[in-house]
Amino acid sequence: MELCSSFRVLFEQFHPVFTPNCFPLWTTLMTGWVLSHRHRYVSDLIVSSGATRERDWSAFYRFFNRYKWSLDAVCRQVARLVVGVLVPADAVILIAVDDTLCRKRGLGLFGAGMHHDPLISSKGLKLVSWGHDWVVLCVVVSGLPWAPPIAFALPVGFRLYVNRQGLTKGQKKDKRSSRKSSSKKKSSPMTAAQARAAGHKTRPELAVELISQFAAWFPERRIVVVGDSLYSGKSVVQHLPGNVDLIGRAVSNAALYAPAPKPTGKQGRPRKKGERLPSIDEWADDPRTPWTTLTINQYGLRTTLRWKRREALYYGVGKDRLLSVIVVEDVEGKRGRHVFFCTNVNWPLPFILQTFALRWSIEVTFENLKQLLGFSDAANWKERAVRRTAPMAGVLYSLIVVWFHQTGHKFVEFPHRPWYPQKEWPSFGDMLTTVRRLTFEEKLAGCRGDRSREKTVIRQLTYFLTLAG
Repeated sequence: MELCSSFRVLFEQFHPVFTPNCFPLWTTLMTGWVLSHRHRYVSDLIVSSGATRERDWSAFYRFFNRYKWSLDAVCRQVARLVVGVLVPADAVILIAVDDTLCRKRGLGLFGAGMHHDPLISSKGLKLVSWGHDWVVLCVVVSGLPWAPPIAFALPVGFRLYVNRQGLTKGQKKDKRSSRKSSSKKKSSPMTAAQARAAGHKTRPELAVELISQFAAWFPERRIVVVGDSLYSGKSVVQHLPGNVDLIGRAVSNAALYAPAPKPTGKQGRPRKKGERLPSIDEWADDPRTPWTTLTINQYGLRTTLRWKRREALYYGVGKDRLLSVIVVEDVEGKRGRHVFFCTNVNWPLPFILQTFALRWSIEVTFENLKQLLGFSDAANWKERAVRRTAPMAGVLYSLIVVWFHQTGHKFVEFPHRPWYPQKEWPSFGDMLTTVRRLTFEEKLAGCRGDRSREKTVIRQLTYFLTLAG
């Protein structure tokens, strides 16, 4: 079984990334990944692609665990496709970074640990779940001609976050040390210095790694990154590449300072910051600085806002880098007061707010990855397989959107829904359905007059339609 010919053209662009032995395995597994209706276990990918009789099934398992290929090289090729096809040459590249939890089972699973689970937590009660925590970097595109009001976050970078618990989980202890420590009530937890020496990286550090890698792929382009409060702190802002700016949230009690005065020529270290400015609440409530009203109607933000803006040093985050600080309130009072900052003081305020509002598209991507492409389904245990299997769902997500922009939007069909006649723009589910439908239509058209091949394709199609679970 092969996907439709227009999709296979995208696969051919990954020839340089894989060895001659790896590339056929990869295309077969990705074909099964797209066509599968069940959990994306490797065994199910083999069955869905119809490759059970092509070669020894163990080769498909070894592809993720042992074969020599680089996930970052695959992501670089995906990023070049996404930027080259969907982002205008003179536009700023918008990227979003966030992390998502994939629940798992099994104590021997590499990299698994207890992580905050936002789906079962509330504002007053924070709960955790066992699983993998993935830091994902996406290119955000909007204003596409076949879906003007919708934004899509397309994954182009992945890092598995392993917390301190995951660093020592499953490791055998020295018998001598265990005897000495048996008399103690409780062993002391791993310190931050010990964790760093063992190779531990925080999620913001992994985000900086992904951002720096992406910036190196496009050194001539201007890039802006958006993220929630975890990815807007000093560990990210102070390590941004030269061609990258950031838009993030600031806390309401942020300490703002005026720029440092000019050196006086006297002895002593020059000042790094000026006088302390009034607090954000004092500044917002000051009648001497009037509010400005702005109406925004776009994906992720449809409201009328009032805002104030100033340039200041947010020293706890950006050190002596001059930032644009913005306080925003909803005129209707539904959203409360929010504070944002931007590392580029020359960008207009509507651009800053509209750009940050597009960050929500990465949450939609996480939902689609898990619900439609089995991002959480991978059942690998070994380190290399764990790090390289689940990201393939994100790679396919980006490729499907690129394919839909080039070809698929011409063939999309919405099912008849009397309760939803106003549907106008395709979702990712519609894109995935279009790939599958064109694949089977092409197969049936190719075996007209050959009764035996036609029966085989119909039998495969019937199998997919009747799958349970």
